[in-house]
Amino acid sequence: MAGNWLKQSFVFIILVLLQVLVFNHISFLGYATPFLYIYFIIKMPIGINRNLVLILAFLLGFTIDIFCNTPGQNAAAAVFAAFMRRPVQGLFFAREDFEHFIPSIPNLGMAFMKYTIVIVFIHNLALISISSFSYLNFMTILLRVLSSTLLTSILIYAIEGFSIKKKRA
Repeated sequence: MAGNWLKQSFVFIILVLLQVLVFNHISFLGYATPFLYIYFIIKMPIGINRNLVLILAFLLGFTIDIFCNTPGQNAAAAVFAAFMRRPVQGLFFAREDFEHFIPSIPNLGMAFMKYTIVIVFIHNLALISISSFSYLNFMTILLRVLSSTLLTSILIYAIEGFSIKKKRA
């Protein structure tokens, strides 16, 4: 159990550093920005206490906000995504899946991919809506949300692909 928390802490730190130092500086065609730190929330064990998920999501988002000088934007979006995590899991996972295993492609297959897209979309919709602070340019916001969701999901699937190959080796 302690080894799992140590691993989760390491993943937390790595994702924060990657987001702050690399991914926040990427803007594909001026619209898509990968928000890979949401991967931490997606990969939390399914049966974990909901309050703990919300606290960890807040800490994750708040840490990103501190480094990026975005007052509460990432924290709010991460907490909202964490709050919606359990209902989204109920849409794609069977009741027997609600154990203490970590969601992944080998465990859940296509359901994991759908779950990832929905959580990333929810997070990006909240984050980009908060940062835009207006819906006057609705089509631009929608384009940013969809392109960022696509780019973030592709990166998450790439990471999952590496973990599948590592387990087979």
